[in-house]
Amino acid sequence: MTEQKDSGKSSTGMSPNLAAALSYLLGVITGIIFYVLEKENKFVRFHAMQSILFSGVWIVINVVLTIIPVIGWMMAAIVNVIGMVLWLIVLFKAFSGEQFKIPVIGDLAEKNI
Repeated sequence: MTEQKDSGKSSTGMSPNLAAALSYLLGVITGIIFYVLEKENKFVRFHAMQSILFSGVWIVINVVLTIIPVIGWMMAAIVNVIGMVLWLIVLFKAFSGEQFKIPVIGDLAEKNI
């Protein structure tokens, strides 16, 4: 689910694709920063919100799995590899100027921009 959306300017003073990609850099932290700072560009706001939601879900899943001995720890390792690959994909797609939506999370992010 991709669309080219990086049109317009960003109120951060950066190019929209750079601001969107940076919103993923430190997950929830940079997502919140760019969501609050960006007032005009819906492309940047979408990626910032998706970063917040994706990172939050990833953290919650990890916390739950690490509480479960052995099998949970093994599943956490698998979830972390999958999460890291997905994180790299969305970061690259944002930098490329694409509005790549993660299933479910992307729809929620789109409703909250």
